[in-house]
Amino acid sequence: MVDVAFLPKHAPFFSAAAQGFFEAEGISLEIMPGSGSNNTVTSVDTGRVDFGWADYGVTILNKGEGASVKQVNLVQGMSAYATLALPDSGISDWSDLKGKTVATEGAGAMTAMWPLAVEGAGLSESDVEVVHASGESKIPGLLANQWDANISLFVSDEPVLIGEGIEPVVLKWADVGVSYYGNGIVASEGTIEADSDLVSRFNHAMQQGYLWACQNPELAAADFMAEVPGFTAETVEAAIDGQCSLSWSPENEELGFGAMSDEGVQDFIDVAGDYLGLEDPEGLDPSSVYTNEFLMDIERGDEISLPQAN
Repeated sequence: MVDVAFLPKHAPFFSAAAQGFFEAEGISLEIMPGSGSNNTVTSVDTGRVDFGWADYGVTILNKGEGASVKQVNLVQGMSAYATLALPDSGISDWSDLKGKTVATEGAGAMTAMWPLAVEGAGLSESDVEVVHASGESKIPGLLANQWDANISLFVSDEPVLIGEGIEPVVLKWADVGVSYYGNGIVASEGTIEADSDLVSRFNHAMQQGYLWACQNPELAAADFMAEVPGFTAETVEAAIDGQCSLSWSPENEELGFGAMSDEGVQDFIDVAGDYLGLEDPEGLDPSSVYTNEFLMDIERGDEISLPQAN
């Protein structure tokens, strides 16, 4: 189960399945849409699905509430949080947001962590007016100049705007020091204990298939569009490029694709306590949140071949 309804950013998953990476590991894969990372993590925890693609902060919050899940594959070493503006908005840098209005959805990690981004950019919260809008209205409202910028995941909104012939200004939060883990693969502790071999095989298929899509975006886009109509190749390829740009954080350059560290998890636990409502951050140990045990050792630059060629 992915995090939300199917979007071009999910293309690497569809391509990994279409190109036989899961079949080569003996897995018959069904990809399901989600309705938010919280529901995805809950679906994994309750056994409705075997694996989930979910926001790291949401996983931490669920762990704090007693969920028996772990992140087993950090696909996004960096988050996709960003502030997007139209090219004629007068916004080209963070300093240009002063006196402007930005739209965000009423709840969620991005809204809660906005003060961190503002501080990192050298602004105060009073410098920027924040208005609340539904997820469906954010891009139409931006195009209609109802506000000046959107707080959003650039892997979701930038490709949509590119599909409309617009090259948006993208202010990535990571560029002002707000860089934490993004989405990763969640498994239940029950599955990990009862069928560790399945977790390994799933991860190996996911890692290789995902990176193959990154190395072959045109073919991966075609795989996605064959299953999910309504998007242009330009939009899907832009989403793939955006997704793949998040895989290799400085930490992942050192540890390998999908790997996590105690330090990285603890940083997010601390943020979750300060901004996301985690009630007892001191009581949550990083080792209970993640494991690297089931990952292949893949370094940046490794060429991924199709299963038929192995």
